Amino acid sequence: MADTGSAPLYDNIGVHYDATRRPDTYIADRLAHHLLLNQPDQWDQSDRSDQSAAGDRFIDIACGTGNYTNVMAGKRGRWNGLDLSAQMLRSARQKSGDISLYLADAVAMPFQDRSFGGALCTMALHHFAALPPVFREAYRVIDRGRFVIFTATSEQMQGYWLNEYFPNAMAQSISQMPALSLALDALGEAGFRVDHTEQYAVRRDVEDFFLYSGKHHPEAYLSETVRRGISTFSTLADPLEIASGCGRLQGDIASGRIDKIMESYWHDGGDYLFVVSSKTI
Repeated sequence: MADTGSAPLYDNIGVHYDATRRPDTYIADRLAHHLLLNQPDQWDQSDRSDQSAAGDRFIDIACGTGNYTNVMAGKRGRWNGLDLSAQMLRSARQKSGDISLYLADAVAMPFQDRSFGGALCTMALHHFAALPPVFREAYRVIDRGRFVIFTATSEQMQGYWLNEYFPNAMAQSISQMPALSLALDALGEAGFRVDHTEQYAVRRDVEDFFLYSGKHHPEAYLSETVRRGISTFSTLADPLEIASGCGRLQGDIASGRIDKIMESYWHDGGDYLFVVSSKTI
């Protein structure tokens, strides 16, 4: 996170965050693939002026409770996590002692230049007050390697059938999510080369319950425990809208009308996106 106002917000969410939030196997595998964790160091160590081990060190920016940080650490390298929420980091520390965790702002990371061989940022862009300063910092602390982002775009979120039942909360959530063009421009301005993007459509067997993980399982949103781990519901939605929307959703599930609603929101633009960029110099 890079907005100081988000710290107390996520301290509160972090108390119950892991009740429904856990690393998804498929997403984790794609993150590792895009970070090249399954390959030898792509950069020739002999080319490094300082002969550092930066190529085997990675940083998870806005790591939250460290769910994906821990999975990545099990695949390769020495991992570090950074977040602005003390509560989130307390939860992360309980999961592994092998990860170095830092309470700090993403726009002022406490690392030397070229400290890491790659960086990760999952589902956090909407919490940054502005993307350029965060991306410039990411560029500074990466030696040479990839910066992989997993996010939704504002365009994709407009296609979530959740808009049917929670329109005001979704409108606020969409307004916080940067458009894809803004994210790509900010990466380029920071110095990154944008290599490619990869759409992700929520799978029926998804394990991590982020905002649209209930795409195929609408009954999940009727659970207060599930909603409590999703910032759109826990911080943006008015309680009256939640009650009304859940009532209508429950009725539509019972009648079968939900199938028509879900079908009406179908699109081929994906629900989330992997954005893969590189620092090559």
